[in-house]
Amino acid sequence: MAASCRPPAALRHCVVPASTTLRSRAQRYALARTGRRSVSMSAVGLPTDISNEDMDQWIAVAHQLAEAAGAVARPLFRSPALRVEDKADASPVTVADRTAEQAMRDILAQECPTHSVFGEEGGLRRADGAEEPGDFVWVLDPIDGTKSFITGKPLFGTLIALTYKGEPILGVIDQCILKERWVGAVDRATTLNGNDITTRATTSELGDAYLYATTPLMFEGQNEVAFQALASRVKVPMYGCDCYAYGLLAAGFCDIVCEADLKPYDYMALVPIVEGANGTMTDWRGNRLRLARDGSSGAGEVLAAATEELHARALAALQSGLNNP
Repeated sequence: MAASCRPPAALRHCVVPASTTLRSRAQRYALARTGRRSVSMSAVGLPTDISNEDMDQWIAVAHQLAEAAGAVARPLFRSPALRVEDKADASPVTVADRTAEQAMRDILAQECPTHSVFGEEGGLRRADGAEEPGDFVWVLDPIDGTKSFITGKPLFGTLIALTYKGEPILGVIDQCILKERWVGAVDRATTLNGNDITTRATTSELGDAYLYATTPLMFEGQNEVAFQALASRVKVPMYGCDCYAYGLLAAGFCDIVCEADLKPYDYMALVPIVEGANGTMTDWRGNRLRLARDGSSGAGEVLAAATEELHARALAALQSGLNNP
């Protein structure tokens, strides 16, 4: 086993049977996608020092984290008891954000004591006794879309990622009100409530694409110029979905998600979900999205698309704006 992380007994029913190998599952999924190219479920394959059983256990732990966060968020959603505070950067935070993250951290301290944890509310916590974060880091956003949460819109989500040497290898989006859960893992098909999903391959031209961004106000300066270069070319630009938009893309309901001014906890979980559904996700320069050892990232701008072809065209549109002073 790659690192100490015990599967919770209550969630053993969530674990993929050991007889189901990563590669055989990916092959079955590829064969089911009639007319689509056969590729691995992620741009980065599972490292050789991580086993199928390791990933099964981490997925089981991720399910437990999602359940714990949802148990905190649900009673406070649309509740008059919810109180909102402003952080130093003027972004809102609630007791639900802080309590849900702490609940997940407590579980990880018990189940994965040798793993580090990086969360939006609590920052980076290294494994017990470690001077460095180590190879395995869980990245948590207890409520991605706090503004949606406090205004009663059920499009927020809990984001859970596990990174290995900076690469996101496992990701979860959990929408606890609608009871929808996306799970993506390297070399596995992305699932929505346990069912394999895929992006849609029918859109190849930007002029036919439906695009999401959380808000047009997240783009400033040259980023705004670049985004408008892309938004002006698509069929319909839409706003207001937070992390839910990436779940819609992975499930085949929209074509592009383009955002800026993000932190690693906003998107690390989304990478395996998009890639495991046959999509492509990078920064605005076409680079892979990775986590630095201090919990930072070189990218605040991300681009996800249903296919490599559409991603390349969206990327070219963005770069035309970035290169146009």
